[in-house]
Amino acid sequence: MALTLVALTTNASLPYTLKFLWASLFDAIPPLFWGRRRFWLLAAQLALLAAIAALALCRPAAHPALMLGLTALLAFCSASQDILIDAWRIETFPTAAQGTALAAYVWGYRGALLLSGAGVIALSAHIGWQAAYLAMLPFACVGPLATLWAAEPPAPPRAVMRLAARFRAGLIAPLAEFLSRPGAPIVVAYILLFPLGDALSAVMLAPYYTHLGFDRAAIAVANGPVSLAATLAGAAAGAFVIARLGLPRALIATGFFQTAALLMYPALGLFPGHPAVLVATSCLEAFSDSFAFAAFLTYLSTLTDARFTATQYALLSSLPPLALHTIGGATGAMVGALGFIPFYTLCAFAALPGMAVLLVLLRYYPPASRGAAG
Repeated sequence: MALTLVALTTNASLPYTLKFLWASLFDAIPPLFWGRRRFWLLAAQLALLAAIAALALCRPAAHPALMLGLTALLAFCSASQDILIDAWRIETFPTAAQGTALAAYVWGYRGALLLSGAGVIALSAHIGWQAAYLAMLPFACVGPLATLWAAEPPAPPRAVMRLAARFRAGLIAPLAEFLSRPGAPIVVAYILLFPLGDALSAVMLAPYYTHLGFDRAAIAVANGPVSLAATLAGAAAGAFVIARLGLPRALIATGFFQTAALLMYPALGLFPGHPAVLVATSCLEAFSDSFAFAAFLTYLSTLTDARFTATQYALLSSLPPLALHTIGGATGAMVGALGFIPFYTLCAFAALPGMAVLLVLLRYYPPASRGAAG
């Protein structure tokens, strides 16, 4: 029963994949006060605080169904917070500052992940799980306080309509508006192809490392604090490149850098059992991913219409993981047929179609700049 319960909790990440299904509510339903972004963000954060407190006080052994329900509620509230923070960021900052805003988000998210993950585990050894979870509540209060302090971006004008009609429009209009744009199929193709090389390579990393003779300790070191520092540095570097070069050239520079960095994986195969090379590979991969995604997510931000920011960004950002959840399932057979080093060489070249589509996009459908919202 305990193992079944642990396995079921892995489904808690599902709301992050499916958040586009309810993102339209935050665009369509008018707030009671404080503006449509701050009101719904504060509501999601207060519900998140309540879910954390309830989960901390829950006893999984006595009430497993309640624990699973609270876990699902926490994930739903957290995914909703993500939707609203992304919408607020896109509507508040101009295009040139989107990379900086994303870098700040990555730094905050990684810090919170470290605190709520390793921090809770370490603290639980001294005060127990329930007290460790409750100790996270003061840190979780930072979100609502920041929301109260933040400025509300101006909302676009809306036609007067009944709530049911507004809800239908919130579901259909964002998709219809996006698909009506010139070059929309090419944009979708780029979004789907961009993460292809990275998605293919990620699935087989654990068996690849084992195949090369690395033990768990070496893998843990490679993916530890140094890799985290590389991720944070990549986000900051991406923000700098966007501000300095502009988004179109930043997309090209960061995309080709990430493609070249994928060649570190087949190169790692030439140095089996060398932990220093493993650390270098892991750090370069973490840096290049964060570096490229800063520009990529900034590009996705420019694609949203101000009337449907939450819905369109949630939908667009849900497309890249499709590569991992579809073709990623075939990587085991590919490794069996090719071997690890040829497979990882193929992964590097798999990123090139996305770059080719990007060059077409930038030539015929360059990204539009967003002005400051306030």
